Amino acid sequence: MRLQVLRTGLLSCFAALMLTACNSGKTELFNGKDLTGWEIYGTEKWYVEDGLLVSESGPDKKYGYLGTDKSYKNFELDVEFMQEADGNSGVFFRSGIEGIKISGWQVEVAPPDLHTGGVYESYGRGWLIKPEPEKEKNLKYGEWNHMKIRVQGDHVTTWLNGQEMIDFKDAKIGEADGKIALQIHDGGGIKVYWRNIVLKELPQAE
Repeated sequence: MRLQVLRTGLLSCFAALMLTACNSGKTELFNGKDLTGWEIYGTEKWYVEDGLLVSESGPDKKYGYLGTDKSYKNFELDVEFMQEADGNSGVFFRSGIEGIKISGWQVEVAPPDLHTGGVYESYGRGWLIKPEPEKEKNLKYGEWNHMKIRVQGDHVTTWLNGQEMIDFKDAKIGEADGKIALQIHDGGGIKVYWRNIVLKELPQAE
């Protein structure tokens, strides 16, 4: 009888946990094992090591991207990253990729004082917004950092280690749709580790 009660209790707990996970609406974009759900663009290196997603410059020293195989328009994305060596990278959203040319917007991941958390438009208007200078210190270079990106309608907000970095609206962003993509900057010498990449889709803003 006790064993049956224990089994029933465990099954109930498991069902409750599964229901909570489903109701959260969150999707793990990186499974910690391989690159399922992602596509490599360019010749730079993307691989999984010890449960971490590693981005590393290759011999060509060009731009490289790892893009989702699906498009996401309105979402909240949580991701952790740790920079080694140069550490110049980024998280693109609502983007299209052809070869190693990308259209869209990048939330910057960069060395100290180079505007991590700001938003840059590639092959377009350039920097749309940079964090205020005093916020640059929120980056923990060479350590794990937590970034949150919320894109809803024309409204974009980013946080770094719990601190808001930028908050703005842009009509052109509001009209777009596309992939999420991680970047390797050109020039060589770059290595960035990623983990806990979790996305929650949001409704269209009113």
